[in-house]
Amino acid sequence: MPNLVNKLVKKDLTREFKDAEGMLLVTFGGLTVQESETLRTKLSEHGVKLSMIRNKLARQVLSERGCEFADGTFVGNTAIAYGGAEAAIHAAKIFTEKDVKKAGKVSLRAGLLSGSVLGAKDAEELADVPDMNTLRSKILGCLSGPARGLVTCLDGNTSGFARLMKARSEQLEGSQPG
Repeated sequence: MPNLVNKLVKKDLTREFKDAEGMLLVTFGGLTVQESETLRTKLSEHGVKLSMIRNKLARQVLSERGCEFADGTFVGNTAIAYGGAEAAIHAAKIFTEKDVKKAGKVSLRAGLLSGSVLGAKDAEELADVPDMNTLRSKILGCLSGPARGLVTCLDGNTSGFARLMKARSEQLEGSQPG
């Protein structure tokens, strides 16, 4: 029978994870307090929450949510970074930064994005996904590109016609007897 503390923690985690669109499960051992706080600060700037969780509780809560992770995911010190889908992408970027990778104390084990379970490699690849503002600007460029090309083409025809008429008028002025 689970004790009262485990029930309360499980209830709290269930509530916290209910609305999370993205999660990253990471190995989170060997960090100093200062390194841990620096990492948590970077994550919180992008709306990402980070919790150290006992493996058994994490497995139970995520299983109840319908997320089944591969064997070996919940081994050792486990932390879960969670938030919206874009927050998970920012977390992946932070966890794969040079400084963090160089220290070798944090590594991605798995992830969850919009209901899809991701392996370690897929979770790392989230770091390559551009943020929403970059995606919006790329889409805007794709949408406005053809219109810009059409305007340039049409403008080229009218300005070319104007230059042709000017050259012809100058030619006619030069051929008239004075």
